[in-house]
Amino acid sequence: MTPFVTNRRVAFSETDMAGIVHFANFYRWMEETEHEFFRSRGLRIMEQQTDGTYIGWPRVSATCHYEAPAHYEDEIEARLLVERVGYKSLTFLIEFWLGAKRLAYGRMKTACCICRANGTLQSIEIPANYRSQVEV
Repeated sequence: MTPFVTNRRVAFSETDMAGIVHFANFYRWMEETEHEFFRSRGLRIMEQQTDGTYIGWPRVSATCHYEAPAHYEDEIEARLLVERVGYKSLTFLIEFWLGAKRLAYGRMKTACCICRANGTLQSIEIPANYRSQVEV
């Protein structure tokens, strides 16, 4: 599969006084990249069902490894690759690049769940319309 690619410019609010991106922002960027990936395929992260429940994708795990700093005003390229499509979960590899230099990479595993109004979650098989759009 060809990676999904999106770009973002580092905002001042994402940096410390030295103009270096705070590490926690990479996790937020991973999630934003995942959401853009879903939208690019006509899918939603939260999709209401006819019974009032939602299909959602809560995190099972997330890791990020840092190789070089990102700075204020850098134009960062995010690349998302679907590494694994399981019965009930997806695993993504997401890399952040500045030109030819990889700044960081991380993995997110997310489970397909039914989200009820009372806040309970139940993992479910990935629906066919999602599976067909994200298949490796």
